[in-house]
Amino acid sequence: MKKILVVGSANMDLVVKVPYMPSVGETILGESFMQSLGGKGANQAFACGRLGEGVAFLAAVGCDAFGKRMLDNMNEIGVDVTQVKEDAAQPTGTAFIYVDAEGRNNIVVVPGANQSCDGEYLKTKRALFEHADFLLIQMEIPYTGIWEAMKYAKELGKTVVLNPAPAPDYGVIQEEAYRCVDYITPNETELAKLSGLPTDSMENVQLAGKRLLSFGVRNVLVTLGEKGAMLINQTGAKLYPSIPAKAVDTTAAGDTFNGAFVVGLAEGKSVDEAVAFANAASSIAVSRKGAQASVPTRNEVENLLKTL
Repeated sequence: MKKILVVGSANMDLVVKVPYMPSVGETILGESFMQSLGGKGANQAFACGRLGEGVAFLAAVGCDAFGKRMLDNMNEIGVDVTQVKEDAAQPTGTAFIYVDAEGRNNIVVVPGANQSCDGEYLKTKRALFEHADFLLIQMEIPYTGIWEAMKYAKELGKTVVLNPAPAPDYGVIQEEAYRCVDYITPNETELAKLSGLPTDSMENVQLAGKRLLSFGVRNVLVTLGEKGAMLINQTGAKLYPSIPAKAVDTTAAGDTFNGAFVVGLAEGKSVDEAVAFANAASSIAVSRKGAQASVPTRNEVENLLKTL
């Protein structure tokens, strides 16, 4: 299996189960509370480590109990966290997550130490980029870190996968950065923000995806929830159906999809096979509570695929 480097955020998720999403100014009673290890970068690194091997993680955490729990959890599944920055000046990032009765979520992130996972820090870790074959990165760290990582990985000829979450508005990502991206993996809402186009139909999803292609991206892989995923590139568009699942908590479904997809590619699977593997992994994740706690094992994903 080829090597994977994940660069991104690490957060402690503070999760509140609610009967419904409160309106502005409304106070409601929550049904339960839990702490869960999360952050898009950490979730995706954890998914890669649980489903594959040869995974390293670059991030920044605080010198606190949350940061220690994060690193210990990664160590247990074999993710290399020896180069993660421990920031004495800021606490580990925190995410406040509300999950309603239908499994939908709203999330507010307080970055904390994630703000020091920037370009200057990543410049000192170039040996890890040289050793890796794939870079998987998201957008919960400073943009200087994102651009530095993608630019350097592309200069080295690595495969770059950008999960544009949280997505910036249209025009924020410059074409120079887009040209570094082999696969960009937005959901419908993120695709609409990036492209400046509506994504309220399959036809419009394709049109929005083609706009990103015009910026220099090689492949647009749009996650569509229960409708599956759509791959858009210069050869056309292909829809991959989802695997039905009862949604309990969708918090890390996208992160699980991204981690599984890159693991599939790193193992030499075709794109079709990698997307099927990712769909299976995310369908299991949505049926469980928590972020990293919801990521399935390799055997669980393979057993599900055998039943289809």
